[in-house]
Amino acid sequence: MDIPENITKLTTQSIHSYYPLDCEIDGYAANVWSVPALLGVFFGICIILFSATYVVAKSINPQLRRNELITIMWFVLSGSIHLFFEGYYAVNYATLGSKQTVFGQLWKEYAFSDSRYLTRNTFVLCTETMTAVCWGPGCLLVAALVTLRHPLRYSVQLVVSVGQFYGDALYYATSFFDHYMMGVSYSRPEAVYFWFYFIFMNFFWLVIPGILIHQSIMETAKAISTVQRLEGSKSDYACSEK
Repeated sequence: MDIPENITKLTTQSIHSYYPLDCEIDGYAANVWSVPALLGVFFGICIILFSATYVVAKSINPQLRRNELITIMWFVLSGSIHLFFEGYYAVNYATLGSKQTVFGQLWKEYAFSDSRYLTRNTFVLCTETMTAVCWGPGCLLVAALVTLRHPLRYSVQLVVSVGQFYGDALYYATSFFDHYMMGVSYSRPEAVYFWFYFIFMNFFWLVIPGILIHQSIMETAKAISTVQRLEGSKSDYACSEK
């Protein structure tokens, strides 16, 4: 006797509560850790990274100002998330639904706000892979340049921040387009998933890179203006000598 196609799908895919409810998540297994435990681990790691970064940066360059230390701490945290957390997704995207590692369960928890992470979405995969490969190491490089007050600091900071801003803007835009234009929602209706996970947790990568982009442009313009003024003074002095 032939088995109906809809029954076959139910036997090969586990029931889940991600939106849209008919999205296919191969091999899905519910998390075994509680939400408070997962969030405690994530924010605990963030606190450790912030503290360690502060201590290391101050030991390397005791003259660092507060705004420089905050910038360094941001780039170390951001780079670590890009490189390790988002890198984990890029490597394990095909089997993420079945993962019970800490990172795997964190991604499955976050996916309640954006199920594209569990459905092999092409845009999300390409964006996260590029972020992990390019902006992860790039953030750590900027943190080192700021610590050393290297002259390349603002140039590299501008490139990395633009990349972060652009990627996050596209991430929001594609989700909103599908929701409002195509009628497809990837987030569960509970406020915590949309407003805290999806909006708030990603909004940092619009606001902070935006501030750093402005800072980089202004500092670069100031440096070029200073050079032009000095060159103009030298030219005037040379003319007066003649």
